[in-house]
Amino acid sequence: MNYFKGRIKMWDVVNESLAADGTLVENVFYRKMGPDYIEQCFRWAHEADPDAFLIYNDNKVEGCGAVETNDGDSCSSDGHSKAPIQAKADGFYNLLKDLVEKGVPIHGAGMQAHFSAGGTKHQRPPTPAMVKRQIRRIGELGLKVNISEMDVRISKLPASTDDELKSAAQTQIYQDILSAALSEPSFDGIWLWGFADRHTWVKNFYYDDAPLIFDEKYQRKESYVGVQNALKTLCSGGRVGEMVGGESAQCFLEQDVDENGNAWGEGWMQPEPKEDGNGEKSGDSTKEGQPDWLLPDTN
Repeated sequence: MNYFKGRIKMWDVVNESLAADGTLVENVFYRKMGPDYIEQCFRWAHEADPDAFLIYNDNKVEGCGAVETNDGDSCSSDGHSKAPIQAKADGFYNLLKDLVEKGVPIHGAGMQAHFSAGGTKHQRPPTPAMVKRQIRRIGELGLKVNISEMDVRISKLPASTDDELKSAAQTQIYQDILSAALSEPSFDGIWLWGFADRHTWVKNFYYDDAPLIFDEKYQRKESYVGVQNALKTLCSGGRVGEMVGGESAQCFLEQDVDENGNAWGEGWMQPEPKEDGNGEKSGDSTKEGQPDWLLPDTN
């Protein structure tokens, strides 16, 4: 950072330090430096460049659902769905809160937003309202929030799903999640994790997919229009829920189900699989530092 002092204005200081249960991963930094290594890294980064904007970044922390809290924090909201991986979302918030309360020089938080339209359990996409609530409570800590690595996988939707519905699902996720984020004053930017489907990382780490807003031939997709529509909500107040094809818009900024009982994404969101009687598989390899995208049998 000393070399780039004054030239690079924003740094992702620490990335993916949380396990699926919201506690710290016992990685090499944890083992060698102890649980305060994140705090130390931010202090060293600030010392190297006092004018730089310093960020903590993580994945599967984007959604805050309905949870019971004892301190009245703004995540709690009656009648809302539980977030796909609430424990990690809470761990993300609590880590940031702890750093702020200690006076650590941290200025922002990045939420990666690698989504799968066909995902279930911890891979299930969060709703716009969940994303809005997570950004809101982080913003109340005095931090800025960005979506740092967004892409939307569609190949794990059922084989019977036609291309039009796959495109509609992808477009709705891009459009509505970004619209919800933009409705919060602490939200300050979005980065997409790639430019065109031809060169997406997903093909190397997961499977063949088309998660971005430009296709293999660098042509704009419907999801491009979805991002464009989301940016337009800066003028109209963040209307979400409008599917491709001109159907009437529903507002899902504050709730997951509209006044008619229609859930956000119900045209393509997949039902949770039935338990086989054995419950969840034991063990959590993310605790030892294995990223979730290397775990087998994920969506």
